[in-house]
Amino acid sequence: MRLKDKKVIALVEDEFEDLELWYPVLRLQEEGAIVDLVGKEANKKYIGKYGVPAESAYAFTDIKVADYDAILVPGGWAPDKLRRYPEVLDFVRSMNISKKPIGQICHAGWVLISADILQGKDVTSTPGIKDDMTNAGAAWYDKAVVVDGHIISSRRPPDLPAYVKAFADKLAE
Repeated sequence: MRLKDKKVIALVEDEFEDLELWYPVLRLQEEGAIVDLVGKEANKKYIGKYGVPAESAYAFTDIKVADYDAILVPGGWAPDKLRRYPEVLDFVRSMNISKKPIGQICHAGWVLISADILQGKDVTSTPGIKDDMTNAGAAWYDKAVVVDGHIISSRRPPDLPAYVKAFADKLAE
């Protein structure tokens, strides 16, 4: 398994887009990665937009970002909440400085915007936040997946196969 022993943070908060959290988590686990669901509180059940639950294993304050190889930010309405937590922004900035894979899909670009890491980057997202992405200094493309170094971005659930393959490929490097 090519991702054996790789550790990934999957951020979780209420109203995450169900497929945009679970599809990457399960695919990465199939390839051997350890994927920890991390939310504001440990052992809390967060509910997705369509009612699928996700229980956090850890709270933001329980982990050390340096112990992880990558981070996933799901879409839905959760990113608007996640970007308000200083710990989440610190995680994303730390991953960015270390050039570790950062995966974002749909509205998850809001978290990267708030972390102020998109200046000069090529990205995609749901078209609904295209202006937000470009106002943050990124070049936005209407593609299923855009890889700019360690930042892997995608638009929406139909793009998940291309997105997760690109993320896993980057993590395997």
